[in-house]
Amino acid sequence: MSLFDDYARYETRRQFFRRGGNAVGWASLASLLGREGLAPAARAGKLEHDVNAIKTHFAPKAKHVIYLHMVGGPSQMDLYDYKPKMAEWYDKDLPESVRQGQRLTTMTSGQSRFPIAPSKYKFAQHGKSGMWVSEMLPYTAKMVDDMCFIRSMHTEAINHEPAISYIQTGNQITGKPCLGSWVSYGLGSLNDNLPTFVVLVARPSNTEQLQAISARIWSSGYLPGQHAGVSFRTSGDPILFINNPPGVSSEVRRDTLDGLRALNEMNYRQVGDPETHTRIEQYELAFRMQASVPDLTNTAGEPESTYKLYGEDAKKPGSFANSALLARRMVERGVRFVQIYHNNWDHHGNVAGRMPSQCKDVDQPCYGLVQDLKARGLLDETLVIWGGEFGRTIYSQGGLSHDNYGRDHHPRCFTMWMAGGGSRPGTVYGETDEFSYNIVKDPVHIRDFHASILQLLGYDHQRFTYRYQGLDQKLTGVEQAHVIKALLA
Repeated sequence: MSLFDDYARYETRRQFFRRGGNAVGWASLASLLGREGLAPAARAGKLEHDVNAIKTHFAPKAKHVIYLHMVGGPSQMDLYDYKPKMAEWYDKDLPESVRQGQRLTTMTSGQSRFPIAPSKYKFAQHGKSGMWVSEMLPYTAKMVDDMCFIRSMHTEAINHEPAISYIQTGNQITGKPCLGSWVSYGLGSLNDNLPTFVVLVARPSNTEQLQAISARIWSSGYLPGQHAGVSFRTSGDPILFINNPPGVSSEVRRDTLDGLRALNEMNYRQVGDPETHTRIEQYELAFRMQASVPDLTNTAGEPESTYKLYGEDAKKPGSFANSALLARRMVERGVRFVQIYHNNWDHHGNVAGRMPSQCKDVDQPCYGLVQDLKARGLLDETLVIWGGEFGRTIYSQGGLSHDNYGRDHHPRCFTMWMAGGGSRPGTVYGETDEFSYNIVKDPVHIRDFHASILQLLGYDHQRFTYRYQGLDQKLTGVEQAHVIKALLA
């Protein structure tokens, strides 16, 4: 899209007619009128199509995305990347031929040695794919043939803030649009009463070492403001100030918004700033959400079978299980992109004390979410993504024993998985060396991962752009990216 195209999308009817009666202009009148003029019935709920959506380059396989981000970087060799030969290397130094001079974080750069810490957890193969899964994920193990595993993800970022920014926005520097904002910008809304892009920050049961999660990660960056993620809170009102203050009725609120809209329209006619329309749309959406959000977040009507599927924690607001259940409810109501963050995966120490509780938080809810979507006929059109911002080292940080150890950040290889939305089920893609330290087959960079996701959503990552500061900006940036076709059904 160009700046001219953006301006034309927001041009008022008054401006349009003032500029002349060019007959060609009538062809664009429908898009100028937008929802206000053409789709009044859509205000009641789910839309068939958003007139502001960007035309896809090919038929999309996924219409929704649920992205489950494990903040801190899960240990791949304790969960999915089984390395049985490491048992023979217990407490031996990591060979320099494996490390190859890789830079380390300040947490372990001062260690005198780098002793190998084999995983203390048992593994078994599951499903027709034969995927190796840790004993800490018994529910996940039951659905491996619904999943597409990537064991060869890699990144250049070695610290949390740039690494999270990189995998969410395609750039280590914050301030760029995240994946959710790109999806909102491209596909538009399917529901006029809920945000297109929603963010949930789940509370882990173990809070030993929480990472800071900044709202900058779900900002719209240089995209129009309405494409930023809307954060739902885990306690109290789901959204601040969504309810009217005491003594203010809905009628009074409606009159207030009508007055504000008139003032904003006057300002727009004088200044012509498209962000004025963003402000108007946000006020109107907030008003409609006063009715839709309480219904969305009230899970009391869910049958007991739902809680057996997701786990009893689904009854606890703010838990990962409850967030996963809300994600399904949002997709049902037309929300395009749901981002869930689950914290405390930064295992510099006490892997034995923290990993089991972390896995218990997410294992059954992830299984429940995928199976629930499948049962409701939503999995084929909903892409579920699971993973962190990087992996962990095979060598121990701090003290080492057979029963416990720590692991530092490791960007050279880590594991992620997808399910549904046109991803290829039963796939195990990529291989790492015996130390889960370097990739030996089929590497997947973050840019490749993003390009593949956009492909599933119907967009060619090279042509899906937004003109900003004289450049056609892309999620995948300026370096070469490849769609990994083996990941696509």
